[in-house]
Amino acid sequence: MTERYANGVSTSLVEPAANGHSAEPKKVAEEGEGEKIVLKRKLTLINGVAIIVGTIIGSGIFIAPTGVFYYTESVGSSLLIWSACGILSTIGALCYAELGTSITRSGGDYAYLLVAFGPLVGFLRLWIALLIIRPTTQTIVALTFAHYAAKPFFEDCDPPQNAVKLLAAVCLCLLTAINCLSVKVSMKVQDIFTIGKLLALIMIILAGLYVMATGELRNFSNPWEGTYSARNIGYAFYSGLFAFGGWNYLNFVTEELQDPYKNLPRAIWIAMPLVTGIYVLVNLAYFAVVSKPEMLSSLAVAVTFGNKVFGPLAFMVPIFVALSTFGGVNGVLFTSARLFATGAQEGHLPKFFQLFHVKQQTPIPSLIFTCLMSLLMLLTENVYELINYFSSVLWLSVVASIAGMLWLRHKKPDLPRPIKVHLALPIIFMTICVTLVLLPNFKEPANLLIGIAITLAGIPFYYVCIAWKQKPRCYGRLSNAVVELCRAIFNTTIIESNETLK
Repeated sequence: MTERYANGVSTSLVEPAANGHSAEPKKVAEEGEGEKIVLKRKLTLINGVAIIVGTIIGSGIFIAPTGVFYYTESVGSSLLIWSACGILSTIGALCYAELGTSITRSGGDYAYLLVAFGPLVGFLRLWIALLIIRPTTQTIVALTFAHYAAKPFFEDCDPPQNAVKLLAAVCLCLLTAINCLSVKVSMKVQDIFTIGKLLALIMIILAGLYVMATGELRNFSNPWEGTYSARNIGYAFYSGLFAFGGWNYLNFVTEELQDPYKNLPRAIWIAMPLVTGIYVLVNLAYFAVVSKPEMLSSLAVAVTFGNKVFGPLAFMVPIFVALSTFGGVNGVLFTSARLFATGAQEGHLPKFFQLFHVKQQTPIPSLIFTCLMSLLMLLTENVYELINYFSSVLWLSVVASIAGMLWLRHKKPDLPRPIKVHLALPIIFMTICVTLVLLPNFKEPANLLIGIAITLAGIPFYYVCIAWKQKPRCYGRLSNAVVELCRAIFNTTIIESNETLK
């Protein structure tokens, strides 16, 4: 790999071998420039919609309703916040459609920040994704899967924490194995579980509408009575926006998406209105059946709903919820591994992240690393603390990406932009996001400060591991040894990109 940046920073850690493993992958990979081996575009529009819908509808809609209502204690405000979160996420997704069609490289936020602001800023986004955002997201969804999967066996109490964590670990390991085996199989899992979770949510919506049609509206009395402090509203939005997390995940795999100029925006336009409508209607159904005290006391609000509505068939609800969150974990794993592979292609992560199976084109070392990081996160017990902990850092990075879009309009006005959103949309989006980050942190700044500190801690790592060109020979030998070991164990080869980020 050659130098990619004008400041002379070398991204070469370990050069791919000139022979040995390079011959066979050419049979399964598209031809790139020279000797480069690149990925095939295997993801269809339906796969793209399934990634967005399947990743968004993971654990959030089943645990976040309690979080939103906990901070507002108002039915009307909760529904309004859910609607606002959907609109805000849609605006953000439209801005990312412009970014994703002008910079068609996989990597999402990382790729956009790298192009807009340079390698240091891009590396810091990758750093927090590696340490905080991706492992935390996967852990939250896996824990929710485990809680609901175990709930039918503990009808009168919550499942034991150790059992929940063990089941979450099994979920992470199983899906990692599936993603290592085949892209096609992992996408079939995503498509099937997306359909399953939509059917489950439609079932909840229809049941709630039936209850409302019979005149059971007492839970909607005094709908605007509640708590309205800036801190509580901010945290309520955090819980709601957590449930919409994943609207930008298709941008992390655009290099594997067929015809990204058309299919990326189409997938967004199909997925976002669908998810927003379903979320608002599901919450309306929850409030029609579950009382305020029950909503505040139940983490598994969908199970409480099922017990009151479906009678002897109530056991089906936690099963559907578990299947839904299972598919959510799959979507996050799939995109996380591709993000780290892109970072390795740009020299910001060790070369072993860039290794893909020679036939299946799955990033096995990246997937295993992602799984291990998520398993470490299982040591954290409170799911709401996890949400609040990474939300500030996540949304600041999203704001930075949208700011990068505006900067690129000025810096690179001739960059192809098949989609160009109105200037008001990114400004509105950034203003709201910054406000939401600051509101709860005026009184409780610890989460934000810790997140910023972890982000800035990546600066010395950047200068030592990336910008420092005259590394000791032992560093290169160690990196090369790890790459060759992974090649031998997993039958992988280094995959390049058709595009460079510059």
